[in-house]
Amino acid sequence: MNTRELAQAFTDMLKAGQHEQAAANFNHPDILSVEAMEGPMAEVRGTEAVKAKSDWWYGAHEVHTTETHGPYVNGDQFALSFHIDVTVKESGQRMAMDEVGLYTVRDGKIVEERFFY
Repeated sequence: MNTRELAQAFTDMLKAGQHEQAAANFNHPDILSVEAMEGPMAEVRGTEAVKAKSDWWYGAHEVHTTETHGPYVNGDQFALSFHIDVTVKESGQRMAMDEVGLYTVRDGKIVEERFFY
């Protein structure tokens, strides 16, 4: 599977709400995940750490809607644009979030994901 095919399959799963399955299918076991923030989850490595970060995020937010746009492919990378309408559970604050994910592919797996917001 080349980068374009992987990117499309990954994106299709995200659009179908299959986030955990997409990660299980396409993330490299030693994936690096980098957020545009400080703190303990700013940079995590490995599928278990990425899943723990994802579980924390979904536990802390009520997701109303998610739109995923892309993929936009260039060489061994692809980008996705996300628009997410969430309520932060702790504060009750509802907000719209725009985010870009940049993914790097090697040997048919996503080895790095970087988020910009």
